[in-house]
Amino acid sequence: MEQRPKGVAETEKITINLGHVDLGHIDLLVRDGFYANRTDFIRTAIRNLADRHADAARHSIMRRGLDLGLRHVTRAELEAVVEAGRMIEIRVLGLASIAPDVTPELASAAIAEITVMGALQASAAVRAALADRIR
Repeated sequence: MEQRPKGVAETEKITINLGHVDLGHIDLLVRDGFYANRTDFIRTAIRNLADRHADAARHSIMRRGLDLGLRHVTRAELEAVVEAGRMIEIRVLGLASIAPDVTPELASAAIAEITVMGALQASAAVRAALADRIR
């Protein structure tokens, strides 16, 4: 299991739009003590729905060849790929993290395609260099 690189957050903040009645229902359940706060309710709801579809997701993960969790790509790994005359495809469900010392030129030379279901953490320059390869 790879360790999380320094500075990589375990969560990512998102914004959702809810109707007033839906938001009121959440607030009612929070006030009545079913959930600690709105975030707790939403996180629980998401996990429950993900669990309901776990078998289908598992099959999709296998079919697509996705790495599950964290996939940290280092400069040394990419240099070895280039030295071998190859390119890699990165497929992740979770967090794909490209080391901060990876240059845009190295990323372009080593990464054929990057598919991320979740979040991609990379420098702005590397993201720009890979823009046409990010799925």
